[in-house]
Amino acid sequence: MIYLRNIAFYLTFYGGSIVMVILAVLAARVAPGRVRGVCDNWSALHRWACEKLLGIHVVETGQRPDYRAFYAIKHESFFEAIDLPHGFDHPALFAKQELFDIPGWGTAAREYGVIPVAREEGAKALRTMIREANRFVGEGRPIVIFPEGTRVPHGTQPKLGAGFAALYKLLGLPVVPVAVDSGPNYHRRWKRPGTITYHFGEPIEPGLSRPEIEARTHAAMNALNNMPQVELPREGDSA
Repeated sequence: MIYLRNIAFYLTFYGGSIVMVILAVLAARVAPGRVRGVCDNWSALHRWACEKLLGIHVVETGQRPDYRAFYAIKHESFFEAIDLPHGFDHPALFAKQELFDIPGWGTAAREYGVIPVAREEGAKALRTMIREANRFVGEGRPIVIFPEGTRVPHGTQPKLGAGFAALYKLLGLPVVPVAVDSGPNYHRRWKRPGTITYHFGEPIEPGLSRPEIEARTHAAMNALNNMPQVELPREGDSA
């Protein structure tokens, strides 16, 4: 059944994604105000396909704040990246520059409010990122980052990227660390039924030193790392 579930998921979600990308590109060019709705629907389609076709259920623990904040989220799979528009209220998020080279996606992402991270440009890139982020903060939007910089295997705890502390200092917002345990279920190929948890940690006040903000955020982001990795069945095993 795992394989049948996955085939249904891929046909439904990626088939729908082709349509959504085309709609988003068209909207970005002729009706920019409609881009958000397209992206929100794309993310909602993904959540629906995960729950109804893959049997993955999503739960939240901890307390989500009702004020502007800088969310630092654990990144174990594509799940949380795709789920952001559905799980947050029009988030502005940081993403690596290379993603903007994807035909269609880059155009829609910029219009939605994704902020490119050009790591090779150093201080210049940081100034651009802060300017864009402050604009979105002024619009009342949550700011989101994956401070590890890329997807990491479940159970691993790499150091946070250097840019996180700089953004924290310059934005002046409380940080809300979010632990996610998508890795054991949302594999690159065969995804498994189960539960994915978002755990919202205690907000961390602005104005702390770099070592303190990094240590506290790092610990809270990894709060779900004691969950064991689930092994996938090998070809020929019963599903």
